[in-house]
Amino acid sequence: MWALLPSWSEWKPAFRAPGADLLSGVIVALVALPLALGFGISSGLGAAAGLATAIVAGALAAIFGGSRFQVSGPTGAMTVVLVPIVTEHGASGVLTVGLMAGIMLVALAFAGVGRAVRFMPVPVIEGFTAGIAVVIALQQFPGALGVSGAEGEKVWQSAFDAVCRFFDDPHWTAPLSALVVAAVILIGGRFLPKLPFALVAVVVATLVASVFDLPLARVGTIPVGLPAPSLGFLQLDQLTTLLLPALAIAALAALESLLSATAADAMAVGTRHDPDRELFGQGLANIAAPLFGGVPATGAIARTAVNVRSGARTKLAALTHAVILAGIVYLAGGLVADIPIAALAGVLIATTVRMVEAASLAAIARASRSDTLVMTITFLITVAFDLVTAVVIGIGFALVLAVRAIAREASLQQVPLDETDHLGDEHDLLRDHIVAYRIDGPVFFAAAHRFLLELADVADVKVVILRMSRVSALDTTGALVLADAVTKLEHRHITVLMSGLRDDHRARLAAMGALPAGGEDAVFPDTDAAIAYARRLLPATRKAR
Repeated sequence: MWALLPSWSEWKPAFRAPGADLLSGVIVALVALPLALGFGISSGLGAAAGLATAIVAGALAAIFGGSRFQVSGPTGAMTVVLVPIVTEHGASGVLTVGLMAGIMLVALAFAGVGRAVRFMPVPVIEGFTAGIAVVIALQQFPGALGVSGAEGEKVWQSAFDAVCRFFDDPHWTAPLSALVVAAVILIGGRFLPKLPFALVAVVVATLVASVFDLPLARVGTIPVGLPAPSLGFLQLDQLTTLLLPALAIAALAALESLLSATAADAMAVGTRHDPDRELFGQGLANIAAPLFGGVPATGAIARTAVNVRSGARTKLAALTHAVILAGIVYLAGGLVADIPIAALAGVLIATTVRMVEAASLAAIARASRSDTLVMTITFLITVAFDLVTAVVIGIGFALVLAVRAIAREASLQQVPLDETDHLGDEHDLLRDHIVAYRIDGPVFFAAAHRFLLELADVADVKVVILRMSRVSALDTTGALVLADAVTKLEHRHITVLMSGLRDDHRARLAAMGALPAGGEDAVFPDTDAAIAYARRLLPATRKAR
């Protein structure tokens, strides 16, 4: 347990030279403010919930997390999962599942499963990342078009309904505002990536809307300060119903946070995060955020990247970002209330464009058809259904294709027996009556039937030697199919010998009754010994006949 707690040594550098971290924290806070507001609104709990999440979760994850650079808060991926929960269970349901997910994350940290994220297939990650980007963009259609009350069970359905309503009675102020804000962020960020163009664009859009009294929906009043901690939201009678959504949120929080921390390690030279501590920090953050009315949080790759590129050195930068946001909530809540929702929609649309790494998608598409298929399926299911279903099905497809590829590596080859010196008739006799087969690769359920039963078709042979030294894996199905092939050969009075059998494979075959009829006497350490035994066996066989 003590290994999961923060130590003074990791904070010492921050207090010795805090300047770079304090400046980076201010820059990240300016970038995070419009994102926290936008994701709070998109989740269905409102802008105040987004700010509370960024402050509470951001501070706790910075203190207890396992990454020096990770910045946590509400994210678009989490919003995608939260919207249906809000629809079905209301705001209290979201807060309840957030608390439950936090407890699960702490349990995962104690179980030491943080390193499991490295086994997530890259095509699945790229597929659901692109899918999330599309879903977030679709979520912004009502706000960007100035439409309220768009209906639809799925995000794409409500986006389509918003488009239809807009063209029934078009007003171009909202979409133009969203497009201008998105364009400023994307173009400005391309040339001056360190400047907080999202904040600049939102401030300008707010001033223009106020001066010219433009007919735009606004964020609305933000409560001054954070609410007192409370457990009044808990839906104890629905815990069973909320268990599956909580599992989905915990899985997403773990995956997104660990991927973000890994990306931060890649951007900063000589750093490495502790995955179990990161899960612990995210768990505490998600336990605390609902107590203050916040939504579930994760590590945010966009804000984390800004933190690294702004010169952050320690966790003080992420903590400073949370303190700055708290100051805005306590001192400038009235200014936040006048921000047009269309402007925030533009911020999130720009965010979705940045989320998609076109080069990575193109590289995977060029790599192989199977990776392209996995990525495409994950993407489509994310957009059409939900993220959790997409990840499960994507991983399932990836596993099936991986097993198929491994199975293709397995082979059965007849090999010549001229590696030893045999003269005249002896060599001819050996070649005519003894056949050796080399089995390469894994002999398991997906590969065994494909080639082992070919053994039963050999003709005009008295001894078959199975060279097993290159068998990389042998499972129960492979052992049973091999036993079936050996039995069929022996029914045809063909002697079966084995050579080069690993000890673990020998034990499995013996346990399954899959060794040749001679048992241990028919198993040899190398092929030469098996050949010598077969040559001694053949004269006896001829005499018997």
